[in-house]
Amino acid sequence: MGILSSLCKNLRTCSIRTHSNSALSLLRRMSNVPENTVYGGPKPQNHTQRVTLTHLRQKHKKGEPITMVTAYDYPSAVHLDTAGIDICLVGDSAAMVVHGHDTTLPITVDEMLVHCRAVARGATRPLLVGDLPFGSYESSTHQAVDTAVRVLKEGGMDAIKLEGGAPSRITAAKAIVEAGIAVMGHVGLTPQAISVLGGFRPQGRNVDSAVKVVETSMALQEAGCFAVVLECVPPPVAAAATSALQIPTIGIGAGPFCSGQVLVYHDLLGMLQHPHHAKVTPKFCKQYAHVGDVINKALMEYSDEVKNGSFPGPAHSPYKISASDIDGFMHALQKMGLGDAASAAANAAQKIEPTK
Repeated sequence: MGILSSLCKNLRTCSIRTHSNSALSLLRRMSNVPENTVYGGPKPQNHTQRVTLTHLRQKHKKGEPITMVTAYDYPSAVHLDTAGIDICLVGDSAAMVVHGHDTTLPITVDEMLVHCRAVARGATRPLLVGDLPFGSYESSTHQAVDTAVRVLKEGGMDAIKLEGGAPSRITAAKAIVEAGIAVMGHVGLTPQAISVLGGFRPQGRNVDSAVKVVETSMALQEAGCFAVVLECVPPPVAAAATSALQIPTIGIGAGPFCSGQVLVYHDLLGMLQHPHHAKVTPKFCKQYAHVGDVINKALMEYSDEVKNGSFPGPAHSPYKISASDIDGFMHALQKMGLGDAASAAANAAQKIEPTK
């Protein structure tokens, strides 16, 4: 009896442990849950675990390039997961790429949160970073912290990104970090500042501007940022900033000497082929595919087949009704006074039957 009681107790313990381990495994795949907690201890990294700041620091220390892609929805997030991308940025560039605006300025916090939540549902592996849109953090540190909190709590992000290196932006970054939220900085061409930059203009192309890029990057590091995006600056300037910093730099149009690279999902896939997107597609973007051409071809073929009646055919009309039920259905339609409908059903049944 004692042996049986002991065996049952051990089985219950194993069951509890199995359930606990499954729950912990699921929890670790959720956004905002650190990989290494003070209670759980360090766990080995693998391809399926969410990337954390610790993981990024390890890659940077080893000199391993960091991959980052800007994406805005669930399907693209799933693709980033499959490809093993390190960081997914939900960028305010959604204003241009998804919403069709000419700048990033119009997008709101609420609109950004919709994109953030969609990406968070699709990406189980990358570190998720959400942009603070224009007008959501400039007024005060309280506004900046409140917006950053929303991006994490309501958007499911792991960190936020903010643009610029003005003293107020540095102060905002510091306040957000002190609130317990990871911050990625962004210097060089900062699209939210096109009003004062005079358009989408590269930075760091003269001595003063180049020095400012490096100084601003260092100030953001001092404020507690875990990484800095360098956008549209000459490669030597990016190399200098990368050397001066102890945190990773993520380049976009900044040459090969950064700690990592970022491109927009739609841009690198060559997804959008229309005049608006041609107007805003950056010169530095390499297209690794021409998905837009494939999409256009598929849409035209679909349109043609609908017009000529070849789609949908029997192969794409899978839901069947038996011959006896067809007869009963036609009889019911006749009783309802719908003779034409009964004839239509009979003709459809004959045409949809696959050729034997």
